[in-house]
Amino acid sequence: MFMDARRRGLADGLFLTSGVPGRPAKMTDRMLAAVELLRRREEFSGYIHLKLLPGAEPAQVDAAVRLANRVSVNLEAPGDTHVRALAREKDLLGDLLPNLERAGRLMRERRLLGDPAAVTSVGTTTQFVVGAAGEKDREILGLVARLEGERLLHHAHFSAFQPVVGTPFAERRPTPAMREFRLYQAEHLLRQFGFGYDELVFSADGNLPLDDDPKTAWALAHPERFPLEVSRAPYEALVRVPGIGPMAARTIVAERRRTVIRGSGDLRAAGVDVTRAGWFLSLRGRRLASAPAPRQLRLFPHGQHLTQAPFRTPVPPCAYR
Repeated sequence: MFMDARRRGLADGLFLTSGVPGRPAKMTDRMLAAVELLRRREEFSGYIHLKLLPGAEPAQVDAAVRLANRVSVNLEAPGDTHVRALAREKDLLGDLLPNLERAGRLMRERRLLGDPAAVTSVGTTTQFVVGAAGEKDREILGLVARLEGERLLHHAHFSAFQPVVGTPFAERRPTPAMREFRLYQAEHLLRQFGFGYDELVFSADGNLPLDDDPKTAWALAHPERFPLEVSRAPYEALVRVPGIGPMAARTIVAERRRTVIRGSGDLRAAGVDVTRAGWFLSLRGRRLASAPAPRQLRLFPHGQHLTQAPFRTPVPPCAYR
């Protein structure tokens, strides 16, 4: 079916997963056999993302890393107690986490050894269900930061808990979609912006603030670092400013080498969100805004947020990354 879709130009890559009917090892063997057929018989060299099942054996983890570009093991929660609250049959410390770390080490070692086949091996991923078992953002991001710091994890996915009728958690409150969004933003700060885990700002309850994005929360907590002088600030400082991403920061540094940045218009042309960034920047000693950008007017009372994203698809986000 997949090869037919590929020949018709309907698919370029494959995300392969399964339920767990019967023994996990037996179903994992079937999944590995399917990928082996694609690689050997069909000579498919494109992207394959293989999701390992709970209970996969070490040899199966090794085979998955050898055959797939991306391997994922869904940890579900940051602690064994939380995982068992979600599913009693799952074992974080004895199964899920060791398998994810094993896959991460194998992919890391292949790249370090210069294995040509490792060029297309793009790492491991995982997913957390957020808010179902009482876990805190501080715990989730602490585990993510460790795994990414040791280069055992490429990135993480987060899924806000939504109760389902007829399940043991049917009466639990749904997790705000904004909490999921803030976790994605914080993970990007760790992975792409040079932030350390200890620099993230958490509320007293151990979760990320919902009313400010994580970069803004950090910047407001460190007024001594601002304003940054646009004409001199290095890339590593610029990229920490709210409203400036990696591309805009690189553009500013490049533009300074060939011309003089004269005002907000030049910054907007470089991709800077001047409304958000202005309070944190100065040009020739003059601050670009007199106060931080006001928060967007709220649709809900303080502390309340949408429980679901306005648009959702039946396909998990990890299928695409």
